[in-house]
Amino acid sequence: MSESQGEIVLELRNLYVGYYKDLNILQDLNVKARKNQITAILGANGVGKSTALKAVFGFLRPNEGQVLLEGEDIIDVPTYHRILKGLAYIPQQPGIFKDMSVEENLELGGWTFKRDKKQIAEKMEANYERFPVLKEKRKQITGELSGGQQRMVEISRTLMAEPRMLLVDEPTAGLSKMLSEEVYEMLIMLTEQEGLTILLVDQEIRHALHISDYVYVLELGRNKFEGPASDFDDLEKAFWVA
Repeated sequence: MSESQGEIVLELRNLYVGYYKDLNILQDLNVKARKNQITAILGANGVGKSTALKAVFGFLRPNEGQVLLEGEDIIDVPTYHRILKGLAYIPQQPGIFKDMSVEENLELGGWTFKRDKKQIAEKMEANYERFPVLKEKRKQITGELSGGQQRMVEISRTLMAEPRMLLVDEPTAGLSKMLSEEVYEMLIMLTEQEGLTILLVDQEIRHALHISDYVYVLELGRNKFEGPASDFDDLEKAFWVA
């Protein structure tokens, strides 16, 4: 399978990662995410997909290998500095503050501009333009919103820090089919209109293949297949769809 073309924003090189030093979940993992593309990591439960994202964001320290962000090895860079370098993470479990308003959640996302109220206001307005429904509900308690709208709040809050590289873990977990479609459309919009680069971990195989440019399939923490998403039509039928 041919490798995708384009500038490499993020590269996982010969990565070994585990929750214990002598027990690696990821073994010699190699992944490249290219500029303005959606790169998907797919595979069964427990193969290390989410572990890879946690290692990239700094929640886990690799036992071996490199995490290169725009050519710089960031293994020793603290998580909050990775955010300042343009890296952002949207976890599978919602991390919004449900007892706070939409507007308050977005303000928290602008902590990198905390001394510049004008810039925070501009970033909030940009998010309201992306997601007009949030502007209508900006004073509403976030926990009262639908699941899809809460996901919009989380994405919007993440975008307040102006990331260039977005790590997304199971973006539609627990959402209805209709709301899932909205979330996937959001991810496409972020690459096509906002110029973001996305590394996506997902078990929704059909959707992930539909929106992704390039795909990696893991098995037991190792690379199994990789290639352009269009190459995986037959593999989808053979391996994942009954």
